[in-house]
Amino acid sequence: MRKLIYFIASTIDGFIAREDGAFDFFPMTGAHLPYIVDEYPETIPGHLHEMLGVRSGNTHFDSVIMGRRTYEVGTAVGIMNPYPHLRQYVVSRSMHANPDPAVALVASAIDAVQTLKAEAGRDIWLCGGGSLAATLYGEIDEIILKVNPVVLGCGIPLFGGPAVPRSLELLDHRVFDGGVAIHRYRTVHQAMSP
Repeated sequence: MRKLIYFIASTIDGFIAREDGAFDFFPMTGAHLPYIVDEYPETIPGHLHEMLGVRSGNTHFDSVIMGRRTYEVGTAVGIMNPYPHLRQYVVSRSMHANPDPAVALVASAIDAVQTLKAEAGRDIWLCGGGSLAATLYGEIDEIILKVNPVVLGCGIPLFGGPAVPRSLELLDHRVFDGGVAIHRYRTVHQAMSP
């Protein structure tokens, strides 16, 4: 069965963006970038493939699901089809028109993910944001957290809503020059006792 994997950048204090959605504080260069380009090329937006030297196809994911605010980061600069190499789903109850035929609008994140999980294929990338991650909390099978050496103090949290305490199993851990660390966890689908 396909897995839903929350692959996201975070600050040390657990924020994925400023309160207005900006993420300009994350380093866009560094020793971690070649690893991401090689290991997770499908997480690089299509318009950056040539500039970053993305040569390989999808290695982990064939679908991406994101919230409206995450999607609008691209549309604000004219990018309507950010991941043309993936099946793209945007969860929104307020968007009434599909801005690009390659992007599917869905109203129910849980229904969409459960349908995708039942299909054959590669895993599903949960791109963001924090509210959507909280909604899909029970469906997340793995978390790949790219921790940046930044303290933000406030912003959009990794999970923007209540979450039942859950144990995670560390599957992989890498630290790069410059201080970025990538941790890969498997969720243990059993709540921790209080």
